[in-house]
Amino acid sequence: MPKNSKKNNNSRVSGIELNSVDAKKKKHESQNNFVEMLPREITIQIFSVLDLGSLCTALLVCKSWYDVIKNSDSCLWKPQCLIIRAVCPRDIDNDLKSGFSWRVTLERNYWKSKVKHEWLSGKYSNICSSISLPEKSMYPMDADTWGEILEAELER
Repeated sequence: MPKNSKKNNNSRVSGIELNSVDAKKKKHESQNNFVEMLPREITIQIFSVLDLGSLCTALLVCKSWYDVIKNSDSCLWKPQCLIIRAVCPRDIDNDLKSGFSWRVTLERNYWKSKVKHEWLSGKYSNICSSISLPEKSMYPMDADTWGEILEAELER
């Protein structure tokens, strides 16, 4: 019985030590988190220089970064969405007319734009049959999109 009480005391003591270490760590992280220290406008301006991959990675850093990035639709997501609009203007415009936010529109059209860009740039011009297509190159696209791709292939 004395062993149990000794273990409980040790875990309680180490629990207190761990809690104080965790509190110090959280305080230190909070002091180093520019999102919590700077005005929102400045924070958004900092995030606005990131490319799409970096912006998506920044979403995963911590809750405060996630909240700012996710909720800055027109400041952060609109410019990214306009980049892919160059490849998928009809799709982007239709989503926006349907009331989707810039972020959701980007999520809905990102992979489609990547695949369409690869097709339009001639990456798959040398493929003779559907068996030769890499799986990732096939993305559900509507007839109009495939028509645009076919026209580009015929012009080559």
